[in-house]
Amino acid sequence: MILLACLAGGLISIAAAAALVFRLSRRSTGVLVAFAAGAMLSTAFLDVLPEAFTALPPAAEAAAETGHGAAGREATLFALMLATLFVFFALERLALWRHSHGDCAHHDGHHATTTAPLLILVGDTFHNFIDGILIAAAFIADPLLGVTTTIAIIAHEIPQEMGDFILLRNGGWSNTQAFIANGGSSLSSIFGGILGYFMLASAHEALPYVLVISASSFIYVALADLLPLLHKQGDNFWRQSALIAAGVAVVPLVGWLTH
Repeated sequence: MILLACLAGGLISIAAAAALVFRLSRRSTGVLVAFAAGAMLSTAFLDVLPEAFTALPPAAEAAAETGHGAAGREATLFALMLATLFVFFALERLALWRHSHGDCAHHDGHHATTTAPLLILVGDTFHNFIDGILIAAAFIADPLLGVTTTIAIIAHEIPQEMGDFILLRNGGWSNTQAFIANGGSSLSSIFGGILGYFMLASAHEALPYVLVISASSFIYVALADLLPLLHKQGDNFWRQSALIAAGVAVVPLVGWLTH
């Protein structure tokens, strides 16, 4: 049941997002980069990071295990987030250096659409892996809870997957390439489900740290790649702001409706 839920959850969310995004023209997809930026930031700050800090053990338990209270564990998560942002910066710089070949002007105008999709797929893979662990934990507790948790995760994933498809299409990827890439990323939920079933205690220990890495990838792509790209587009400020606000609002709205 866990494996079927992980597989179905990933495929349904991807299919729903693709059905919405692939109907749009590439010009429309470029305009919706602002929506993707809002959805990525909202997912990171309003969904993934709160889940990461909630997954930390209580202060007494944390002190007994590590000698540090909850504040020390929270500081560790913030340090991991900072380190992860620098790692993504280094990865992007290396990619830019490898592909520039002296054509700096051309590459500066297109680096956001070539490297951002790859970085966001990394974060999405981590996120889907965590979803698999959560689905496994829910099914172990109660099969009915597992079903409702899977439905809630699908609903949460659709706006995020829409953002992924928007970025991939804006980066020049075909619909088929974008669907295969996102489909491969979604398979990580199956590995999360397997780990959650056999090693639930160990998986829960790692949960906050993997969530922070996932959130960091969304934050980095939104701030370092998407927002600067919006400045270069020269589109109407109010339309961009409205699309960012829509992307920010859709994640907590879906969460409230499926809580």
